[in-house]
Amino acid sequence: MKNKIAKIGIALALAVAVVTTGSVLTSCSDSQAAAGAQFTPQQLADSLYIVLKSDRKVYARDIVTRLKSEGVITPHEEWQANKTLLLPAQMFRRGAEEVDLVPDKPVPFSYSLQSLWPLNYENSMKQTPVVKEGLQHSIDTDGENFYGEETIGDQKYFIGIYPDKAVAAACWECHNDHENRKDDYPEFKQGDVMGGVVIRIPVD
Repeated sequence: MKNKIAKIGIALALAVAVVTTGSVLTSCSDSQAAAGAQFTPQQLADSLYIVLKSDRKVYARDIVTRLKSEGVITPHEEWQANKTLLLPAQMFRRGAEEVDLVPDKPVPFSYSLQSLWPLNYENSMKQTPVVKEGLQHSIDTDGENFYGEETIGDQKYFIGIYPDKAVAAACWECHNDHENRKDDYPEFKQGDVMGGVVIRIPVD
């Protein structure tokens, strides 16, 4: 069941990429897009985020939280050893890793879940200055999207950062009770901005 859920999320994300990509993406305005490319990088990123957000919400609310509250099964970080469910953040990360392995994607996008209060310290080391700026922006504005550009190596990227809000008890309870939680981390509750979904799309 877990593999099936992950594959559905990946397939939906790739389907959005195929449908919304009509030509080579360029860093252009909406008016330029209308004259040339069919969709801007921002529109593609926004579409991908809709799929990612919906899949994550359904998994956290309808599977993890429901089965835990009914006493059926409890998620655990060591899900393989304990023969249980992945945590919502783990499901999200594994989906991102699977997408990275897909060859010849119509658009070689990538995505990840980041936070200024990370539980996975190794993951947080990948945060660029633009990502940190975007995460802080989401917090300061109580959940506004952030858009920007950055260059990694020789490749320029459009970057969209979308607020990751606590929508299910499984999300904030995991963070609040985690052994890697630092003393200065906030005590999250429903609706709080816990981090952000970072989507990168290469542009010319």
